[in-house]
Amino acid sequence: MKRHWWILLAVLLMVAALILGFVIWAVSGPEATAEAQLALNSNSEVNVQDNEWLVFQPQAAAATTGLIFYPGGRVDPAAYAPLAREIAAAGYRVVITPMPLNFAFLAPERALEVMAAFPEISHWVVGGHSLGGAMAANFAGSHPDRVDGLVLWAAYPAQADDLSAQDLLVSSIYGSADGLATQEEIDGSRPLLPPQTSWVAIEGGNHAQFGSYGPQAGDNPAAISAEEQQEQIVAATVSLLNEVSGS
Repeated sequence: MKRHWWILLAVLLMVAALILGFVIWAVSGPEATAEAQLALNSNSEVNVQDNEWLVFQPQAAAATTGLIFYPGGRVDPAAYAPLAREIAAAGYRVVITPMPLNFAFLAPERALEVMAAFPEISHWVVGGHSLGGAMAANFAGSHPDRVDGLVLWAAYPAQADDLSAQDLLVSSIYGSADGLATQEEIDGSRPLLPPQTSWVAIEGGNHAQFGSYGPQAGDNPAAISAEEQQEQIVAATVSLLNEVSGS
């Protein structure tokens, strides 16, 4: 019997070590750059709140259309602050939702909490980068009555999340030099999205420059600057928000 207990103890220790290793790996992903951290400060155009979520609210007027954004896997949510600030400056509330262990698949329903916290927002768009975008697509498919638009940054729905028949405004924004969400994968997602989907290719853009967190393993070098790529990302995202809000 003693031998059986030692085997059980060894198995439990091995499982615990694997879980601990996964947790350490998950929370030690790319960190936001110093520039991105600066974008968390309020200015004359945008008020920023860093509490449960990162909330970017235009100073000029109360927004009635909002974007709930799911970060990419293992990426510091603050890495998307520069883009969120620019989108908010265009008149929209942006809420970046941190995820358990930095993985959106552990809390795909988090957008419901945001919606409940801001009942004054009449139109919601959900979106995200990479894995975050896939989970935003999952949420849009599960809650068609709560979502007016979906924006995908270097992301595409899972095969199980077919949105092609859904009355939903969608923008798929991707980089031609992306080494992780490849052109082939983006093209393969077309049957899963509504026919009216807007496809926005950023020539020379890669995966990591959808945020501000530095190079990413498996990605390709970008042929354009991060500033140029992010300017195009913001413009395409704001265009979708304008369409949703009727602007």
